[in-house]
Amino acid sequence: MNSSIILLIYCKDSRNIIAKVTNFISDNSGNITYLDQHVDKDQNIFFMRLEFEITGDNFSIDEFKLKFESDLSEKFDMNWSMATSQDRLKMAIFVSKYDHCLYDLLARYRSNELNVEIPFIVSNHPDLKLISDNFEIPFYHIPVAKETKAQAEEKQLELLQEHNIDFVVLARYMQIVTPKLIDRFANKIINIHHSFLPAFVGAKPYHSAFKRGVKIIGATSHYITEDLDAGPIIAQDVSPVSHTYSIKDLIAKGRDLEKIVLSNAVKLHSDRKVMVYNNKTVIFS
Repeated sequence: MNSSIILLIYCKDSRNIIAKVTNFISDNSGNITYLDQHVDKDQNIFFMRLEFEITGDNFSIDEFKLKFESDLSEKFDMNWSMATSQDRLKMAIFVSKYDHCLYDLLARYRSNELNVEIPFIVSNHPDLKLISDNFEIPFYHIPVAKETKAQAEEKQLELLQEHNIDFVVLARYMQIVTPKLIDRFANKIINIHHSFLPAFVGAKPYHSAFKRGVKIIGATSHYITEDLDAGPIIAQDVSPVSHTYSIKDLIAKGRDLEKIVLSNAVKLHSDRKVMVYNNKTVIFS
């Protein structure tokens, strides 16, 4: 096999988990190339991300999974997943009118920085269709209004299911996502927002921040939950600013941060380096 296999595990911490897992892989023709682990001592939960290559012939990942389940997973009551490094997750992008995050994601996608497929882009406005066309990705305009929101979300779900989408990225999608979509994609919808919340809420946070003379601005990317902007955090960054910055300067700096933080979050998720537990994340290197 040319690709490595990625194994993610979390379970109650107990003795010899690492030894049992690594010995199992070694005994089944695996050569471990990466291992990182973390123990949440407050919750007594063990987390591990492991990559390994197969050295023997006639390897079947399906058979390997069945054997892992019976020999180890059931014994330690593990929550686990396994995939090859070449398995590309299917990512749908939701946008509105802001284009900076969309451009950044598509540029990274085209340059093979992101290990994903992008079957389509959805927007509640037609404005960004030209960008989608330039990158030769199907674009679906699904208007959203108060009286049509339920029908619009049904159309979105149909598209997501039809294309077997693994996760969704809200690249400045300016609509509230309802529990119907959140439940279907739990910890699989990634959002980006400025880090002024809750101090500078509303439509013009940078204007409010400017009036207060802020000295630092930032951005946060997280999985969405029913509690607005309160989901597990994947990536964050900040940048210092000063009294010399105009509102235009703050907005430009903020959008740069949003692009970087969102793309980092997407890369971490698509590289299977994120584990979610109790509304927190464990991020592996």
